[in-house]
Amino acid sequence: MSIADCKLIDLPKINDPRGNLTFLESERHLPFEFKRIFYLYDVPGGAVRAGHALKTCCQFIIAASGSFDVVLDDGIQKQRYHLNRSYNGLYIPPLIWREIDNFSSGSVCMVLASEYYNELGYYREYEAFLQAVRK
Repeated sequence: MSIADCKLIDLPKINDPRGNLTFLESERHLPFEFKRIFYLYDVPGGAVRAGHALKTCCQFIIAASGSFDVVLDDGIQKQRYHLNRSYNGLYIPPLIWREIDNFSSGSVCMVLASEYYNELGYYREYEAFLQAVRK
């Protein structure tokens, strides 16, 4: 996989003067079926989250509230994405290292994953990730 396989995806947005609505349907709006949803919140100022790559799992990251940056690394190049809209998100295929930083106050980072949690499915050491992608 490479940075070129990562992409921002716009989600449906229904405008209403009472408040907007965005929805997401598995395999309709994303290039995978999601099996797990989790979210990060109350992240202290200056903290960095993630710091790993997934071996086979795809993820879709949304700034449900506030903003943050996602830094992607495919072992050759890096790219930073600023997420700050709840109606779009960032698709990340397997074998892409990611770090999330620059969280605004009150931000919520929602992640949809194609697999159930499995600790063995992670590269948590950057050097091990580099060895895997450079084979």
